[in-house]
Amino acid sequence: MKSEIEMKSSMTEKESRLWNAMHRFNPDEKGMVAVSGEGSWFKDENGKEYLDGVSGLWCLNLGYGRQEIVDAAAEQMKKLSYFPLTMNHQPAIRLAEKISDLLEAEYQTFFSNSGSEANETAFKIARQYHIQTGNPGKYKFISRYRAYHGSTMGAMSATAQAIRRVKYDPSAPGFLHVAPPYSYRSLYSGNQEEKDLRAADELEEMIKWEGEETIAAFIMEPFISGGGVIIPSMKYIQRVAEICREKNVLLIMDEVVSGFGRTGKMFGFMHTSNVQPDIVTMAKGLTSGYLPLGATAVKAEIYEAFKKEGKDNHLRHVSTYGGHPAACAVGLKNIEIIEKENIVGRVDALGQSKLKILHDLKNHANVGEVRQIGFLLGLEMVENKETKVPLSDAKMNEIISSCKQKGLIIGKNGDTVPGGNNILIIAPPLTSTEEDLDFINETVSSVIHHM
Repeated sequence: MKSEIEMKSSMTEKESRLWNAMHRFNPDEKGMVAVSGEGSWFKDENGKEYLDGVSGLWCLNLGYGRQEIVDAAAEQMKKLSYFPLTMNHQPAIRLAEKISDLLEAEYQTFFSNSGSEANETAFKIARQYHIQTGNPGKYKFISRYRAYHGSTMGAMSATAQAIRRVKYDPSAPGFLHVAPPYSYRSLYSGNQEEKDLRAADELEEMIKWEGEETIAAFIMEPFISGGGVIIPSMKYIQRVAEICREKNVLLIMDEVVSGFGRTGKMFGFMHTSNVQPDIVTMAKGLTSGYLPLGATAVKAEIYEAFKKEGKDNHLRHVSTYGGHPAACAVGLKNIEIIEKENIVGRVDALGQSKLKILHDLKNHANVGEVRQIGFLLGLEMVENKETKVPLSDAKMNEIISSCKQKGLIIGKNGDTVPGGNNILIIAPPLTSTEEDLDFINETVSSVIHHM
């Protein structure tokens, strides 16, 4: 029988049968293999430790190794290992109620497995809603360039990132795109708020040009995350909500990344006033990545349209594993910890007192702009501040590799737009200690100053 060392050696000698996500084939590359994690840190098979500066894929909000979350999943699986939501189980009922409470209004929640599925569900609900309320022509969806909404066909069609769609187009019909509130590269003049409001004007114009009787919904992240951490002025979000109300266009708020404390509020849209989305999609931070779970929360008045009598008036949509009892139990425990440990408050405070230090890098010759809200930060890297030419992929990869050598994992907006994958992304676990944040600041600053 082979020893553990012999097995590890034989695994590294041959090509892995695992197909890695977002991975270009490189026969000489030895991929990292993680074996354990605690807090904001994980350890690879060689014993080296790394601070996870992007929370896995933006999801590990409470960090690694929370035993109480593991216990919640185990206890639920002992009681009820699986049950479909064509019927009911208690963890799903309780979690749906809790989500409604957190959203501070009455919402009905449909559970799925991921953010992509949560958005797919939202699209189907929006189209059916308009048909059942006398507006059968409303089938189109508008999203923003650079936004990411998922990898399934409908969600990818809403994802306006050209490189993500190469060799997968044509996309699903009925999806349109407008400019994002990207003041750093805006074609308009004025301050950030003025530029952002012009972007909102473009949305209103598109609705007018397409015919408001054809537009079902506008989907937006409150803060574009994977597309480059683009943070608009709050008046932009308010204006978009006003436009949607005026035009009978549903507002779908994609809170997959920004939900559950990432930005210093429970949900990103809560940084504004007088905004209550018609549909809110979520995943990632809902369980802090401990088990897969997506959710599509729908305003009560939207849900009313699905109570009508008739053969086809119910939502004919199902997810075998969506709302799995163990995943819902994890979601409940995750939210309990967020509230008990005042995670939202600490993110707001430490985001301003600690991560804000990285704003000092804006004086560096290759840092065009630093954008941050809570524990979500992006550094737009450029070859030249005057021309704003994006930093090359090679130089971006050098920065990320240097940070990794020093024990810090950071990201970038990979496979977004041709020639524009130049934003470094930092989004650590929300439980990161002050010492963890100091390490991030020191490492990133050191690498950029020595590039």
